[in-house]
Amino acid sequence: QVQLVESGGGLVQAGGSLRLSCAASGSLFSFNVMGWYRQAPGKQRELVATVTRGSVIKYADSVKDRFTISRDYAKNTVYLQLNSLKPEDTAVYYCAADLRPTAVVPGRESYWGQGTQVTVSS
Repeated sequence: QVQLVESGGGLVQAGGSLRLSCAASGSLFSFNVMGWYRQAPGKQRELVATVTRGSVIKYADSVKDRFTISRDYAKNTVYLQLNSLKPEDTAVYYCAADLRPTAVVPGRESYWGQGTQVTVSS
């Protein structure tokens, strides 16, 4: 089965940066859409960013102009660059990938990683 492994989380000061990685066991071309979700304590899971096989990228309004999603096909890895971090960005960040050709965002049938913790101090 497909494996997704996230890394790169940590503790940073407000205004700092982190680069999250999601390494897939197979080619990124297998997935119609990949993306990042996050879940903060007491909050609903939030879709942060997505990128399709056709390179269409979308961001949540809360992270637009601060976060950047990108891919490295040679490494089968998708990244999320987090800049200008705020305490409200604190959450567990999850990578997701959907094989369905009709998928616009990673859905219930997506493959999921285990998550990586991002903590931003004020």
